[in-house]
Amino acid sequence: MLLRLDGVKKQYGGFRLDCSIQVQEGYVTGIIGANGAGKSTIFKAILGLIKPDGGKIEFLGKDSRELTVLDRQQIGVVLSENTFSDQLTIMDVAAVMGATYKKFDRRRFLEKCELYRLPLKKQIKDFSTGMKAKLKLLLAMSYEARFLILDEPTSGLDAVVRSELLDEMREYMNYDNRSILVSSHISSDLEGLCDNLYFLQDGKVLFHEDTDVILSDYGILKVSEEQYQKINKDHISYKKKESFGYELLTKEKQFYLDNYPEIVADKGSIDDVMLIITKGEKER
Repeated sequence: MLLRLDGVKKQYGGFRLDCSIQVQEGYVTGIIGANGAGKSTIFKAILGLIKPDGGKIEFLGKDSRELTVLDRQQIGVVLSENTFSDQLTIMDVAAVMGATYKKFDRRRFLEKCELYRLPLKKQIKDFSTGMKAKLKLLLAMSYEARFLILDEPTSGLDAVVRSELLDEMREYMNYDNRSILVSSHISSDLEGLCDNLYFLQDGKVLFHEDTDVILSDYGILKVSEEQYQKINKDHISYKKKESFGYELLTKEKQFYLDNYPEIVADKGSIDDVMLIITKGEKER
């Protein structure tokens, strides 16, 4: 296991984080949740920027508190805050990275910046939001990091820029032994990228599943009150009351298609699944 969070806790006023998450080598793991769900708190705890109140964090089999400088250089990071002063240029940043990271690939980094039309000698403060987002991701990928931690890397960007960044993440994963932990509240951005997803709400993991299983096996059943009373509920996990009756979440969509052809069974998108978990209640 590349990364393991076991019962990690952190209290901020009325907010409390209490979660366990794992990232396997060679996998892209996504964390989905609304703003304030605890995504950034998890990343800061992993990076040692905040001290958890309890639980354990391991990276490469080591307690996170025992990581060496070389261990930490295997982690590339994109946080919402700017990493470098806005007064610097890309050329200035490249000089700092070269002096800091042993495996910084200056030539490839500058080539990528030029490919994405990022001006090398212009101060970062004059960059657009999309340009800054591209720069942060390219920096995280510039020194052969084995693991990327990406906190809302596509937030606030237009569809074209989001697509470009997602393509960069996919290219990064073409190499062996690499992994990504990425957060977003835009679930559609993660459908074609992540191998598995954690859904976080109010600091807790409500749901964890492989992405392809969600997209292939999960379904939303739409039933009347009468149909709800009659159907087999063994494979129903959540229900949400509607004016026509209920929406039901199942991991066995095919079972209901085969046995209850009169029932509407829609293929559930990630947003659909998250909505019924958030707004509905567990089926007993």
